[in-house]
Amino acid sequence: MTAPTRAAGADRARPEDTRVRRLLALAPPVFVAHWLEESPGFVAWFNAHAAPPITQQLFTSVNVTALAITLLVVATEWAAPSTASLVMAVAWLGFLMLANAVLHVGGALADGAYVPGLVTALALYLPYCAWLGAALLRSGRLRPAAAAAVVAVAAVPMLVHGYRIVFLGSRLF
Repeated sequence: MTAPTRAAGADRARPEDTRVRRLLALAPPVFVAHWLEESPGFVAWFNAHAAPPITQQLFTSVNVTALAITLLVVATEWAAPSTASLVMAVAWLGFLMLANAVLHVGGALADGAYVPGLVTALALYLPYCAWLGAALLRSGRLRPAAAAAVVAVAAVPMLVHGYRIVFLGSRLF
């Protein structure tokens, strides 16, 4: 038995595709929740670990830009679902959420203390990424190895940046 294709009734998405799209729609509010938890203390935490320091204005502009990109990748997948739009969303969320969660956990372990954003990284980012990843794999739109490769490559800048902050006292960008 073969998987259903979009050719028959191309205007009707398969349930697996609909699930992925609905989960992608949760990315902006998940990101905003994390940003809200981080906002009060992240700049001070960052500046205690790395030089040159950042300002609250820079932190805000980076997060506004990240929210705009998140909205764009979700809207692109909703408006014109394709392999390219899905790869773009997976890459972006692998960088923004999954790798960022690793940065927060690594920072907390290295410090032996709370890092602003740790709670939402653990309670939202990691479960959300797992849920989205499972739905993505069930949909069959990307092969597991391809999805893993996209996430791994996309995560590198955030992981290098986090390593430099936590362990070298510098930053990548």
